[in-house]
This record gives sequence, C-alpha cells and structure tokens, in this order.
Amino acid sequence: MAYHNILLSKEEKIASITINRPESLNALNAVTIKELSIALDELEKDTEVRVIIITGSGEKSFVAGADIKEFIDFDQEKAEQLAINGQASVFNKIENLSKPVIAAINGFALGGGLELAMSCHIRYASDNAKLGLPEVTLGLIPGYGGTQRLPKLVGKGLANEMIFSAKMISASRGKEIGLVNEVFPITELLIKTKELAKTISNNSPMAISKAIIATNLSDTDKGFETEIKSFGELFELNDKKEGVSAFLEKRKPNF
Repeated sequence: MAYHNILLSKEEKIASITINRPESLNALNAVTIKELSIALDELEKDTEVRVIIITGSGEKSFVAGADIKEFIDFDQEKAEQLAINGQASVFNKIENLSKPVIAAINGFALGGGLELAMSCHIRYASDNAKLGLPEVTLGLIPGYGGTQRLPKLVGKGLANEMIFSAKMISASRGKEIGLVNEVFPITELLIKTKELAKTISNNSPMAISKAIIATNLSDTDKGFETEIKSFGELFELNDKKEGVSAFLEKRKPNF
C-alpha cells in the first residue's frame, strides 16, 4: 500500500514506522490513524519482522497530539466513536501486538502523541523530548487510553498531577518517574533504539509473544494463571527446543 502520512521501512528483522506530517508536528489525524492501523496489520502478518519502531519525522516532534481541527465540532456520540475507533484500530492494537513495539520519542509527545508512546511496550526518548497530556486545557480528558495507561506506568498520584495540571515534563523527568526507559541525545536516539530492537530480534519470537500477553495481564487476576499456562505451552514449541539445545551446546540459538 502507498502511504501518505507515514513512512514504512524494513531492515533485517526490524520495521520502522515514521509519522510524517512535519508541517503539523506529526499530529494525528484520521488518515494517519487509518494508515497506522493498516501498517500494524501488515507488520503483524510479516513473519520476517520481529520488532517494530515508531517515531516521528524531524527532530522537533514525535507526535504533538491529535489534529484538533478534525473534531472541534463533534457531539458526544461522534466523540465517543472517535475514541472507540482510535483505541481499537491503533492504541490497543499496539499494546496487544504479538511483536514488541518501541517508541522512539524524538521531541514533543503530547496528548495523543504521549498516548501513542504509552501504548508501545518500550519507550526511548531524546533529551529534547517534552511529554504531557494537555487535554484539560481544552475542557477535555485524554481519549486514547491516557487516563488508564499513565497510572500503570508512573502511579496514580503522578498521573493525576500530569493530567490535572496539563504541564509538560522533560525526558529526564520522564525517566525518573518510569514513563520512559532511557534518554539519549537526539543524534543517538534511533541508533540506540535500533540496537535494542536488534537485541530483541535475536530472541525467541514465540516466547516474546507469550511474554507480551502475560505482562499485559499483570495487573489483573488472570496474570499468574496466564504466565503458568504460557510457560507450559512453550515447552511444546520448537523455540524452546532450539534455545535449550543452543545453551547446552554453548552456541547462539537460531530462532
């Protein structure tokens, strides 16, 4: 498919999705959401892709939020449908994808942009990144999962502070509170992100897929049960046999 608002590239086992609307600081509009959804479906089916990186074009912005012009006149029904569709087609899809998704936050990650990053499994940020949920300044609240994912990452108190105040925080503060994993100079961000993706891509894709499911259920009463069942199921799969054989033979596994 020919994309207009995103760039999709693949290198060995790693795919990169770049949101490419620099004129609007890579804000999410309906077309971008649709293209992200289609690209994620494509990469989920691509057996050669082990890890996905999501970033924004340029050095100013990851995603500066949703494109407010598109929904300024919505009524309640349309607004709720916007949130339902966005969460189902992109944000929840990323969180539940069978392959790890890493956000490379290269600048502003505000509103829907921070929600996009939070839906990813891992977040690396550049040292110029600014993170925030400014929705209450518009008389709104986050609608793409921000009120649900932020407390799980940083705790309820800090999440409330960020959401109620609408203040932006720095990347270094984001690392302090657990919102981002690591912070790098902007020139090193993609290099370091790809290094991590490469390391992950060499591990068992089946085990990682099971781990994603289990960790996503870690705050529910099904977490331990899922971990135990997945642990057992992996003993019947070739990845476990290859991994154990490689360990005993003192060689790198070939998954």
